[in-house]
Amino acid sequence: MVRNWLGAVALALSWLTVLPARGPAEIDRTVAGRAISMAPVAGCTLAAAAAATCLGAAALGAPPLVTGLLCVGVLTVGTRGMHIDGLSDTADGLGCYGPPERAREVMHSGGAGPFGVAALVVVLGLQAASFGALADAHAWWAVTCAVFTGRVAVVAACRRGVSAAPGSGFGALVSGTQGFVPIALWSLAAASLSAVCLPGPLWAGPLVVVVVLVAAVVFARHCSARFGGMNGDVLGAVSEGTVAAVAVAAATLI
Repeated sequence: MVRNWLGAVALALSWLTVLPARGPAEIDRTVAGRAISMAPVAGCTLAAAAAATCLGAAALGAPPLVTGLLCVGVLTVGTRGMHIDGLSDTADGLGCYGPPERAREVMHSGGAGPFGVAALVVVLGLQAASFGALADAHAWWAVTCAVFTGRVAVVAACRRGVSAAPGSGFGALVSGTQGFVPIALWSLAAASLSAVCLPGPLWAGPLVVVVVLVAAVVFARHCSARFGGMNGDVLGAVSEGTVAAVAVAAATLI
């Protein structure tokens, strides 16, 4: 049992980060489900990298926006750019007309359309500006909370009852694999972390996390309905959007 969960952590790291972790040789829905349950563990490594970047850039006297952009760049490299690629593809799919088949075709076209470019500019711009403001206020712990919560949202988006979109290899492995327990435990962990890490009153952080996670689940459900099921691109969009929302809320609370 312990070996199974260690393998799940390794697989989550290999899927969600650039770290050279090696997961199980054979991957089925059970193995994939365990790995998605451990997505917030991968989020911890990315959060640590983001915090280190904020601290280092601030210590060198970098302007807040430069610090924020560097942090976004580190996170992009740390995820191999897969999450922002998913954000772009999801925005293009949502922005097109036609049935789910047409939306999926647009998502898999291989290029970034106008909606995808706009989504990248807005979401990553919000992340950079908020990260920079938080670092400037010495609230870099809030950056770690935002990055961590983004991976908790991935667990929630793969809740039971969500089917995979046709032709989605990754979606077929992870959609509908998460029960109440992992979602509740990781959500509680994110809410507890936010109470300590986010500026403002003690109650503000948990309220932000709960509202943002609920919004992430609603967004994922809308995408699933629009695309005929869940796929990996939607999970990337959910993660990046959640990070931006928590970071903006935290910067507002300064």
